Amino acid sequence: MTTATLTLEQASQLADSIRHEISKALIGQKQVVRETLIALLAGGHVLIEGVPGLGKTLLVRALARTISGQFARIQFTPDLMPADISGHVLFDMQNQRFNVRKGPVFTNLLLADEINRAPAKTQSALLEVMQEQQVTIEGQSLPVPLPFMTLATQNPLEQEGTYPLPEAQLDRFLLKVFIDYPALEEEAEMVSIVTDKQIGDRFNLNNLQAIATPEQVLAMQTVTADIAVDVHVLDYAVRITRATRHWQGLRFGAGPRGSIALIRAARANALLAGRDFVHPDDIKQVCLPILRHRVSLSPEMELEGYNADHLLAALLDKTEAPRR
Repeated sequence: MTTATLTLEQASQLADSIRHEISKALIGQKQVVRETLIALLAGGHVLIEGVPGLGKTLLVRALARTISGQFARIQFTPDLMPADISGHVLFDMQNQRFNVRKGPVFTNLLLADEINRAPAKTQSALLEVMQEQQVTIEGQSLPVPLPFMTLATQNPLEQEGTYPLPEAQLDRFLLKVFIDYPALEEEAEMVSIVTDKQIGDRFNLNNLQAIATPEQVLAMQTVTADIAVDVHVLDYAVRITRATRHWQGLRFGAGPRGSIALIRAARANALLAGRDFVHPDDIKQVCLPILRHRVSLSPEMELEGYNADHLLAALLDKTEAPRR
């Protein structure tokens, strides 16, 4: 595979074109599209939470089409086994040898649909591939195609038949994104498009253009990783993460991986803005999706109706940003 090279300006324009193209399919979810693109540029994974039917699967299909990538979907169920995700070895009677049958994780974009409907043992089968970008089957390590990104959807925990994700796995997701109901005008536009001379309720993606190749996505990730971070901005990110560990109302805070994720996502945010350096505002803009799944509320705060975003927003207000 030949490696493409891009300038910062080219990478920023390409990212903006991808964002614009996905927005044609996922109507009215601008923040969701932007945050998913930040994760792609930073080489991270996304956890998307929302009730069924809001376009989570559509988002992944649209992203795969715009970057000309392979796409696979796993529907998580209580009886799903780890081998159903990673693959397994089969004995070929005709040739008298064992063959590896690769699972659906061998793709560019993996949609783990309703991940919290499966028990922890099956959820953990994704851990290695998310962290190491490889799968071990019968002692043999097999790399997955690059770029690789997992987009996992989960239903709210109050819905029936859901299991909470283990903290170790939550920490592997760069971002946690909330997808909410569209506005009235946006929902009307969506219904008009989907019901216009079309059989069934599936959104037709044939009109979406392939904007980039997987090689160009890797080049964009390289440009993103090269964006400059001032030592004061890095210190700001670390201070925010450390403050979550003793903030009133939080049962536990974010670990060092939270600080690392803030810098990675802030670089991607800067690229989308066309800048070759990270501004403190980049940290602020990505703070909630980066940290909301890495902290846990105390029981009394949950009883009072607070959520992680409330406390993180208050923490941000109290943490002094560097002045330039």
